[in-house]
Amino acid sequence: MTTVSCIIPAYNEACRIGDVLAVTTTHPLIDEVIAVDDGSTDHTASVIARFEGACLVVLEQNTGKSGAICAGVRRATGEFLLFLDADLIGLTAHDVTELLLPVLNGCADASISLRRDALLPWRTIGLDYLSGERTLRRDMLAEHLDIIARLPGFGLETYLNDLLVQRRARVKIVWWDGVGQVYKARKHGLWNGITGEARMLMNIAETISFTGTAHQIVALHRLRI
Repeated sequence: MTTVSCIIPAYNEACRIGDVLAVTTTHPLIDEVIAVDDGSTDHTASVIARFEGACLVVLEQNTGKSGAICAGVRRATGEFLLFLDADLIGLTAHDVTELLLPVLNGCADASISLRRDALLPWRTIGLDYLSGERTLRRDMLAEHLDIIARLPGFGLETYLNDLLVQRRARVKIVWWDGVGQVYKARKHGLWNGITGEARMLMNIAETISFTGTAHQIVALHRLRI
């Protein structure tokens, strides 16, 4: 029987995660929703706890997205994994279905979203290589969880890209024309937002070089179905 685990990492997302949970906890293709409170200092955990269909995992300290995802995967029981960011705007059940079906039907080995507010270069080439919304088989990550747990906070997506390229995986890009994301400057203010974006770029640089990034983009583009 096909089973799907949805994993949502969250750090200080009390104002936003409820909208994502409202969609995922009632979705017919999702068997379990695991929301990981990554050491939040707001009431993210209490918002998650209001949803009966959500399993709350609380990390005492902020580990970053990679660590939070890893904690969620270790708790998950599904054959397939759906990763969603907690700050999505405009997410619908249809969007989730579109991201899940190519992989569940065996037409693709992984799917990656392309949101309406993705950077212009990514929309131009039809690929957001840093998208946090993905579907893939659990066994693709089974042997890599210890490595993922030690990745820099925002190094997860580039590591997943490497796994897809190494496996020559069939990748479906799913256009989400109605879905956006709250960016850091809006969440934390201009200066803190700039600092957060810089930290994210530094984490990515720790995981992959500029040349490696270019290689990933070209390779993923060729793997699209």
